[in-house]
Amino acid sequence: MTPLWNTTSRVYYCALSYLRHFDGLGPLALRLYLAPIFIYAGWKKVVGIEDTIAWFGNETWGLGLPMPELFGWLAALTELGGGVALLIGLGVRLFSLPLLITMIVAAVSVHLENGWQAVADPSWLFANDRVVEASERLVTIKEILRENGDYDYLTARGSVVILNNGIEFAATYGLMCLVLLFSGGGRYVSVDYWIDRWVRPEQTRG
Repeated sequence: MTPLWNTTSRVYYCALSYLRHFDGLGPLALRLYLAPIFIYAGWKKVVGIEDTIAWFGNETWGLGLPMPELFGWLAALTELGGGVALLIGLGVRLFSLPLLITMIVAAVSVHLENGWQAVADPSWLFANDRVVEASERLVTIKEILRENGDYDYLTARGSVVILNNGIEFAATYGLMCLVLLFSGGGRYVSVDYWIDRWVRPEQTRG
């Protein structure tokens, strides 16, 4: 090998050896992103647990699941407790699995029939017939607003859209939970890391 290649390799691997001290920032970013989402969703289910149970059990306008009391409380406590755990980095792998399962159940039972998109956009790759139809309705909605309201005022903070409620968000959150399941809470930035360092100090140095 040439001296230039050897020098480049040494610099590269030296940089990697320093960067490994920052490899906890990735899991930390995922945790801080997901934590408020799950805490808020879980808290809403807990404080409105009767409505949550009714939605889980009703076959007409809800999920129609058996044992709605059990599944309602499981979903609420999983999201609330899992969100708090992700926030502080405690039991990240332990809580990531039930959170992942919750997202899979939500995607399949609630969002799958709507396709992929969270917001209807017919120009995007995964636009289905439902999204195309929604876009046609959106044109009518905008025409009504222009004719009967102050359209510039109503859209000053953002465009008018139709919520498609597809699996996009549930799938994204689920993939983030999957990453945390394998990566853990992150070096230096999670309670898990310091517990493991205390229990197995010879394996967590550096």
